Amino acid sequence: MSFPLLTATAALPAIGAIATAAVPAARRTAAKWLALLFSLATLVLAGVALARFEPGGARYQLTESHAWIKDFGVRYELGVDGIGVALMALTALLIPFVILAGWHDADPLETKSSRWRPTQGFFALILMVEAMVILSFEATDVFLFYILFEAMLIPMYFLIGGFGDRAHTGSDENAAAQRSYAAVKFLLYNLVGGLIMLAAVIGLYVVAGTFSLSEIAEARANGSLSMATSTERWLFLGFFFAFAVKAPLWPLHTWLPNAMGEATSPVAVLITAVVDKVGTFAMLRFCLQLFPEASKWATPVILVLALISIVYGALLAVGQRDIKRLIAYASISHFGFIILGIFAMTSQGQSGATLYMVNHGISTAALMLVAGFLITRRGSRLIADYGGVQKVAPVLAGTFLIGGLATLSLPGLSPFVSEFLVLVGTFSAYPAAGIVATTGIVLAALYVLVLYQRTMTGPVKAGVQGMADLKARELVVVLPLIALLIFLGVYPKPLTEIVNPAVQHTMSDVQKKDPQPEVEAAK
Repeated sequence: MSFPLLTATAALPAIGAIATAAVPAARRTAAKWLALLFSLATLVLAGVALARFEPGGARYQLTESHAWIKDFGVRYELGVDGIGVALMALTALLIPFVILAGWHDADPLETKSSRWRPTQGFFALILMVEAMVILSFEATDVFLFYILFEAMLIPMYFLIGGFGDRAHTGSDENAAAQRSYAAVKFLLYNLVGGLIMLAAVIGLYVVAGTFSLSEIAEARANGSLSMATSTERWLFLGFFFAFAVKAPLWPLHTWLPNAMGEATSPVAVLITAVVDKVGTFAMLRFCLQLFPEASKWATPVILVLALISIVYGALLAVGQRDIKRLIAYASISHFGFIILGIFAMTSQGQSGATLYMVNHGISTAALMLVAGFLITRRGSRLIADYGGVQKVAPVLAGTFLIGGLATLSLPGLSPFVSEFLVLVGTFSAYPAAGIVATTGIVLAALYVLVLYQRTMTGPVKAGVQGMADLKARELVVVLPLIALLIFLGVYPKPLTEIVNPAVQHTMSDVQKKDPQPEVEAAK
C-alpha cells in the first residue's frame, strides 16, 4: 500500500492540536512553538502532494478509499483535482502565518491566572480548523464532506467567541457581548445551511444509492443513474444554500462582518481566507458535478445574486468606519466575483474563479494581518483614530499599501489576473453581467485608497505618535505574502497549469463550451 499522503496531510495538524492542548498551562511559549512546528510540517506534506500532482493525469489523484460505515454505503474516500490541491496548499501555507501573527493574541491578561490554558487552546483550535478544512478539500465521499463541513464550525465558534479582538471601543462587558453575538450568529447561520444540506445529502443517497463522487459519475456516464428534473433541482438547492451561506453570498452574508470584526485579526484571516473557501470550492465540486442540469437552470438567479454581492459589498466597504469591517465587506464583494466566475460557466470564468480563491486568500491575509498589527499598536479599529502612520512607521504603511493595492486588483499583483479572467469569461457569455461587475473594480479603488489616505497620510495624530514599525516576527509574516502576490501577479503559469485541467473537467460535467467570438467576414 502506498503512503496515504492526503490522510497524513490532514492528520498532522489534528495531532498537533491535541499535542498543543496538552502542554502544561505555564509553558505557553512551548505550546506556540509546537503549534508552529506542526503547521510547518503540514506545509511540507502539502508541498509534497502538490509536487506529486500531475496536471495532465487523472481527474482525482493521490486517492484513498476505505470502508467506513458499510450499512449506509459511507466510505472514507479522498482524492484531489487541480482545484482541491491548490486550495489545500493555500490552507497549509497560510496557517503558519496565522500562528505567527497571533503569537500574543491569546496570552492571558493577568499572568497569575491560569488553571485553564487560553494560549494552548487558541493554537490547538487553529490547527483543528486546518485539519478539517484540508480534509474537506480532499473528500470525494459526499457524507464525509458533510461531516467535515459541519464539524469545522465548532472550533471556529470558540475562536470567535472565546478569543475576541482586544481593540474594542466599548467596555469589557460590551466586548464580550459583541463577541458572543458574532459567534452565535456565525454558528446559527451555518448550522441552518448545514441542516438543509443534510436533507439534500440523504435525498442524494436515496436517488443514487451511494455517496461516492466517482460512483455517481460512473453511473451517470453509463446511463444507470437518472434523476427527475424536479428532484435534481431540489437537491441542488439544498446543497447550494449551505455553500452560499459559507461563501458568503448576498443575502446570506450578514454573519461575516460581525465575525471578522469581533475575532482577532489572525482568526479573521482564518474565516475569510480559509474556511469560506470551502463554500465556493464545494459549488464547483458538488453542485456542478452532481447536478449539472440544475446548475444551468439556476444560473440566471445566481448571477444576479453574485452581482448584488459585488456592488453591495463594495458600497458598504466605502462607508465603513471600522477597518476590519471594511475588509469584511470587501471580501463579500470579492466572493461575488468568485461565484460570478463559477456560474458564468466559461473556462476563463472558472479558471479565474479558482485563481481568485487562491489569490484572495493571500491578498486578504496580507491586508488583514498588517491591519491587525496596526490595530494592536493603537488599540482601536476606528479609521478616524489614525492619521500620518507612514511618517512614524513607513514599513508598516508600505506593506499596508501593497496589501490594499492587491485587494483592488492592481495590475502586476496576483488578484488582477483572477479578476481579469472572471470578467473576460463573464463578458463572453453574459455581457450585461460583465458590465455591472466592473463597477466593483471602481468601488474597490475608492474604498482602498480612501482607507489608506485616512489612516496613513496627513498630520500625525496624537495616538499615532511614537508608533513602532514592524518587528522581525511581523516582517516574517508579511513579506512572504507580498512576495507571493508579486510573483503570481507577474508569472501565474504554475498555478494555471494545475487548475485549468480541473476546470475543463467541470465544463465537461455541465456540458458547456466557451462561446465563440463573432467575426464579420471581410468584404
